[in-house]
Amino acid sequence: MLLAGALAVPLGMLLACLWPRALNRMPSWLAFAPIPALAAALLAAQDSPLIVGSIRLHLTFALDLPGALLLGVAALLWIASGAYASPYLQDRPNRGRFAICWLMTLTGCIGVFLAADMVGFYFLLALLTIGACGLVVQHETPRAWRAGAVYIGLGLLAEALLLMGFVLLAAEIPGDSLLIRDAAAALPTSPQRDLILALLIGGFGIKAGLVPFHFWMPLAYSAAPTPASAVLNGAVVKASILGMIRFIPLQTATPGWGTALAAAGLFAALYGVVIGITQRNPKVVLAYSSVSQMGIIVAVIGMGMIAGDGRAALAAAFYAANHVLVKGALFLSAGVIAATGSRYLWRMLLPVAIIAVGLGGLPLTGGGLAKIVVDGPLGDSTASKVATLSAVGTTLLMLQFVRSLANTSSRDPEATAAAGLIWPWLAAAAASLVVPWTLFLAVPAGTLPDPLAPAVLWKALWPVLLGAVLAIALWRWVRQLPRVPAGDIAVAMDGATKLALACGTAMERMDSTLRQWPVAGVSLLSLVIALGAAMFAR
Repeated sequence: MLLAGALAVPLGMLLACLWPRALNRMPSWLAFAPIPALAAALLAAQDSPLIVGSIRLHLTFALDLPGALLLGVAALLWIASGAYASPYLQDRPNRGRFAICWLMTLTGCIGVFLAADMVGFYFLLALLTIGACGLVVQHETPRAWRAGAVYIGLGLLAEALLLMGFVLLAAEIPGDSLLIRDAAAALPTSPQRDLILALLIGGFGIKAGLVPFHFWMPLAYSAAPTPASAVLNGAVVKASILGMIRFIPLQTATPGWGTALAAAGLFAALYGVVIGITQRNPKVVLAYSSVSQMGIIVAVIGMGMIAGDGRAALAAAFYAANHVLVKGALFLSAGVIAATGSRYLWRMLLPVAIIAVGLGGLPLTGGGLAKIVVDGPLGDSTASKVATLSAVGTTLLMLQFVRSLANTSSRDPEATAAAGLIWPWLAAAAASLVVPWTLFLAVPAGTLPDPLAPAVLWKALWPVLLGAVLAIALWRWVRQLPRVPAGDIAVAMDGATKLALACGTAMERMDSTLRQWPVAGVSLLSLVIALGAAMFAR
């Protein structure tokens, strides 16, 4: 019943939008839709699946530990962001359309976390993509339409790759089962293993924002409304991480693919920092930070594939859970700071700075705990050293975010944000500090290092201190940094697109000219003379 309620409530609210009166009131009810999902994450048994449909054609939903972990924190963020969205949407156009797209995205997000078979997973992932695209284009500006086009284009490409991988996997499963766990069990012995892994990693990698397919992140997150950016960055993108955890058999070592995935993740971890420090828009800075953080999560999964270590799944899920809450709170802060004047600015920036620097691994924060959890899969290899370098860069990038965020404050010194915006943001910020500790303390004693041990504290602290020093130095030379456009690679693609359009236009004009009778007749006559001359010459 808990699993059924988690899906039925947002889906029922979505169907209720068919009635105009319910549609008009729906923005005020968005915070209630994820509550059953939170209850399911906390209370539902992990060995009790929900089967919907007939014996021959049905969908299966169930919870595993990584899914419950991500579903719970995602539901918390959806609740806070839904409460934030209600006052945010007041007196704004297209409130009803926002609610419809929000509920589509929420239903797809919850469904992906619960889906236990490939058909349900794929269908709900497609529903999530369509709803998220609607949120990206909500403002209907040229920038929003461009971001939406890029988002849906890459989303369809990723889903096409995943569909081919799922079809090949279905052919390898004994019997007529389409369960994800059976597909993952059949993958290591499949003669098509390498092709299937390439398709899965490609599809989920695009969804996760791995370089060079990362450019949809800064475009989409900066164009979407603030509450939508929070859930898209915090919760929605984690569907790709859960997909990797469920479909890739981490218990079986695949060193070749693991090395490639870890290398791609670590490169993204550094690339996101390098491009992010050149940005001025705080939402774009957060987007490039997510490129970096998603790279670390993917690298952890890759290291698990190298060693055949199934524990990497929980480590990646814990790191992703912390990222859900922190990034959601930071995106919500953008709207709060924009409505706050200089008199109240610093008291609002203080919690932002704490959770932002915590993402770099500040001791006693959720980010510090997340670094401890992933230290095991990363080990003492080169990956661990690159992750430490990424922690330095993340601290630098987050301080750059705080600085750029302060520059967006209201010009009215006495301005204050509405209470309806402040309280959901503070709730999300508090959850980002409390929930990781709750999860960490639930781990059996002795399994992980003591986070209060002096050696552990110093190992987490020195990268943060180094990042802070570099940030202070950067602020003196920030004007000399190159201005990389948001979406970096997309700008080059825009140039290639314009060139292709110009070539197409030129070819169309040439074709129109050649199809004119005088030109076509002369061309045909010239061709006949040339052929005749060639025959006589022979």
